[in-house]
Amino acid sequence: PVLDMGPQPAWPRQWEGYGEDPYLASEIGREVVMGMQGTDPNHIGRENISACLKHYMGYGVPFNGLDRTPAIINEQDMREKQFAPFLEALRNGALSIMTNSSTINGVNGVANPVLLTQWVKQDLSWDGMIVTDWADITSLYERDRIASSYKEAVKMAINAGIDMAMVPSSWQFCIDLKELVKEGQVPMSRIDDAVRRILRLKFRLGLFDTPYTVKGDYPEFASAQSAVVSLTAAEESMVLLKNQANILPLPKGKKILVAGPNAHTMRGLNGGWSYTWQGSGIDRFTAHFNTILEALENKFGKENVVYEPGVTYNEMAFWTEEHEPEIEKAVAAAALADFIVVCIGENSYCETTGNIPNLFISPNQANLVKELAKTGKPVVIILNEGRPRVIVDLVPMASAIVNVMLPGNYGGDALANLLAGDANFSGKLSYTYPSCCNGYTTYDYKVCEVRSTTEGAYDYFANTNIQWPFGYGLSYTTFEYSNLKANRTSFTADDELTFTVDVKNSGNVAGKESVLLYSSDL
Repeated sequence: PVLDMGPQPAWPRQWEGYGEDPYLASEIGREVVMGMQGTDPNHIGRENISACLKHYMGYGVPFNGLDRTPAIINEQDMREKQFAPFLEALRNGALSIMTNSSTINGVNGVANPVLLTQWVKQDLSWDGMIVTDWADITSLYERDRIASSYKEAVKMAINAGIDMAMVPSSWQFCIDLKELVKEGQVPMSRIDDAVRRILRLKFRLGLFDTPYTVKGDYPEFASAQSAVVSLTAAEESMVLLKNQANILPLPKGKKILVAGPNAHTMRGLNGGWSYTWQGSGIDRFTAHFNTILEALENKFGKENVVYEPGVTYNEMAFWTEEHEPEIEKAVAAAALADFIVVCIGENSYCETTGNIPNLFISPNQANLVKELAKTGKPVVIILNEGRPRVIVDLVPMASAIVNVMLPGNYGGDALANLLAGDANFSGKLSYTYPSCCNGYTTYDYKVCEVRSTTEGAYDYFANTNIQWPFGYGLSYTTFEYSNLKANRTSFTADDELTFTVDVKNSGNVAGKESVLLYSSDL
């Protein structure tokens, strides 16, 4: 699991993790580890695999928002936020770690003995394995230039606590490491420790007893039961951000215009890792699943759905590139529709390729929404994106907004169920959705960030830039909270607090509610 915190919305790998809150990431991360490995980390059955925690750590808060670039993190934030999800996962049996590909406070992630050896191997008495990310040892020499040669880079990484080096085809690593041991620059005890950790992992996985398996050994893989779980997960993850005058669910029998570059693509639903690196060419593997357009046609009737994208991605070029827009065609098609569902967001990407100059939605897509809104037809914006792209100018134009993020192969069907009212929204934002690109205020803001004025020679208004806060999400029903109780009114740092509350569905639609508890210092 990716346990990197995601308070930096520009970071192109935000969609791989579990949001900006360390408690939420810790809870989900623990359950993912247990699901992958099973209940006994020393004896992992054939139905399970080893979890690898990545990217240890601080990788998700680069100062400039770009992938594999430096982070500056004080030790309190490092301990309380960045380390928390890794600590919870390690305490629950996670067997391997992948390192941060960049630097924290000037120290490279693969050459940091404090984080690699002291914090996890010594302080936690953890006996698992640490592996680099792709070519990270080479980066010590070629990118960061803190090693005078590749050989010195190998020495720095292994002595810092790296047990396994990725890339598998780098034979020079083997040559240099043998020389370093013979020269006494890497102690044999460090080699023995790394080998034990690697072999221990293989024994725990049973690879010496059953080194190979075949697809037939896993009858539940891609089974009907798995499909049901995937559909349910997609339905429960989507977030209703706006529903003016309860325009949703959409009524049956009405005409719907479906537009936007994300309406008829499986690549946007699956993201950059599901089938291929960057997600390119994914449609040839997923023809038997439904895009958003196809799912809406199935749900509302093909005769009731008109498709005119207006904007499309250029799949033969870089992921951000779009064809020359044909917005006028979409506007003309709106004359035939009662409602407009416009699917915007991002094409798929991963890693450094996903770096962007700003968070605003593309100009073509913004213009598409603006022109469709001018028709006077109700507009439902569907956000299919890996990170929160700024749409502050578009929000007032939309009657409803749904954030589907990257819901997978059953995302189209899940969205159709929700828009038709056959399922209810219950998802909540796991990150703060910004309204501008000039600064970010995450859920754990300080008092000074939300004061209406500032003191000094001049008093001026200071506003936060939040479009929607962490934990936000609407439903087709309403819930009433009452009878909130705590088991104590005073406490010390070592006490355990228990809170209870009664929650009632006060509406007319069945629904689920995530009960969120927030605390603050007064």
